[in-house]
Amino acid sequence: MSITIYHVSGTRSMRVIWLCYELDIPCKLETIDFAKKFRASPGWRAKSPTGKVPAMDDGALTMFESGAMVQYLLDRYGKGQLQPEPGTPAGALYLQWCWFAEATFARPLGDIAQHTLVREEKDRIQAVVADGQQRSRTCLEAIEAAVQDSHYLLERFTAADIMMGYSLMLAEKFGLITEDLPATEAYFARLKDRQGYQYAVSV
Repeated sequence: MSITIYHVSGTRSMRVIWLCYELDIPCKLETIDFAKKFRASPGWRAKSPTGKVPAMDDGALTMFESGAMVQYLLDRYGKGQLQPEPGTPAGALYLQWCWFAEATFARPLGDIAQHTLVREEKDRIQAVVADGQQRSRTCLEAIEAAVQDSHYLLERFTAADIMMGYSLMLAEKFGLITEDLPATEAYFARLKDRQGYQYAVSV
């Protein structure tokens, strides 16, 4: 095992770092230069074709999608931890929430980020922000229902919560986790109390 995670603080790489912490998987962190010039360089594009982070090496294997890294590490090194048995109802719900966290919830959060932080002021569109906020609210209401009577998305802490933790971190940054979502507030507080989360956001 020789795992290197190419990392920028505050990005999706925190998911992979958090998982490695929870599973006690040794890994090397390499913080990269997130400047546009580096991200467009041939060397970086060889690891990450879109120029984004994270990327990960495990020996000769290179990967560039955070959710796929999480699942690969679980399957290869997790020894059945942090995921239900595949092909079971619990396994289906686990996959649902993993995909929801990125494919459904992170997308409107990304729109908000683009039009409040990333793009130049002249290129920002307030209507995109408003739409992203509305779609994010719908996602948060789904999470609220899921954790109303549960500490986590499933019966126990799983990597689906790690996937969701990054998206909730963004939602909190944008002021979207409000007092009228008390179960979600409590759920995210539980995630933030975990040492793995605290480590992943500190590096």
